[in-house]
Amino acid sequence: MLYFARGSVTDELSDADLRAGLFAALERLGPRSRVLAVPPDFTRFHSQAGRLTRLAYDFYGEKMTDVLPALGTHTAMTGDQIREMFHGVPEYLFRVHNWRTGITTVGEVPAAFVREVSGGAVDFPWPAQVANLIATGGHDLILSIGQVVPHEVIGMANYNKNIFVGTGGQAGINKSHFVGAAFGMERMMGRADTPVRRILNYASEHFTSHLPIVYVHTVVGRGPGGRLVVRGLFVSDDASGFEKAAALSLEVNFEMLEAPLKKVVVYLDPAEFKSTWLGNKAVYRTRMAMADGGELLILAPGLREFGEDHEIDRLIRKYGYRGTPATLAATRANAELQNNLSAAAHLIHGSSEGRFGITYCPGHLTQAEIEGVNFKYADLKTMMQRYDPRQLKDGWNTLPDGEKIFYISNPALGLWACRRRFSN
Repeated sequence: MLYFARGSVTDELSDADLRAGLFAALERLGPRSRVLAVPPDFTRFHSQAGRLTRLAYDFYGEKMTDVLPALGTHTAMTGDQIREMFHGVPEYLFRVHNWRTGITTVGEVPAAFVREVSGGAVDFPWPAQVANLIATGGHDLILSIGQVVPHEVIGMANYNKNIFVGTGGQAGINKSHFVGAAFGMERMMGRADTPVRRILNYASEHFTSHLPIVYVHTVVGRGPGGRLVVRGLFVSDDASGFEKAAALSLEVNFEMLEAPLKKVVVYLDPAEFKSTWLGNKAVYRTRMAMADGGELLILAPGLREFGEDHEIDRLIRKYGYRGTPATLAATRANAELQNNLSAAAHLIHGSSEGRFGITYCPGHLTQAEIEGVNFKYADLKTMMQRYDPRQLKDGWNTLPDGEKIFYISNPALGLWACRRRFSN
């Protein structure tokens, strides 16, 4: 059922609008006595999920008994991050998701179904796993809160991905990432109906339909002067809210270009991007816009690691971003990649397949570390002086010496594609 829907490419939902919309939806749900909120972690700070979680706490008060950030494989939130993102929500309500031990397998999507929806790209069953707190926490309402935006693994972020991946287990996360990589990221990004989404939908219909999950989705874009604005709010207990949000996100977050881009400069906010696991959104979200032989320069002052997880960081350092054939060969030959398919998928996602250059300018990693994973390196201070984020505007910029670049201040907020490449 769709409980609330408001949004358009011109809407700018204020705090009062969000409160009124969310409260209207929660009133329609009726009284609840034990509520679990499942928002994203700090890496999705701009989703406005922190604000909506605070509003949900205002509505339910002590009846909100738990908050479980959907960490996936990310590191746990710090106290400072919790206080900044969820100001006003008591810190003692927050739980830490453990993707290795804190999960329940609620069912298995058959291999035949996975093979069918992936067009034969993979042939294995998919374990539907969720956090123990979701499976057996005894809540009479589970609020899954997050932003719908183009996504490299599933096409469009959120909806049941927040549950099955954000609070999922090692096997489920690994295999979902690998399905997307094997099928082809560029065949999925910006699309609501993808093989990975169909697998998750199967799991929702067959294994979690008894759980009281309600999805709260935002669509966030840039308004005048580049400021972030909420363009939509959609609340439902089924796919209807997600579908409306995904349609709006395509209009708000998707920039279609008539010609490929030869030089792109991306800035990664150091508060949000500390790893290439997250920072490679600069690669994912621009790859369909990049010209063959083009250059992607990534300004990453907060970059200090490759993987959010220590084991994934080790695997990235060992195998590097060397393209699909090399990564698939390494996966076939090495059990450690077979047992960590999300890392293998990430290595595929982060490679340009030799089609364009990727240069990282890290704040805390060395040239040897960057070049060791098969990226090019440039000095951050030098590049920040030439491509000063304080002076650049999103989109086309012409530098004093005549160099023309395309600048992106936050790759997490959109998807850029050349019309010809997206339509293929």
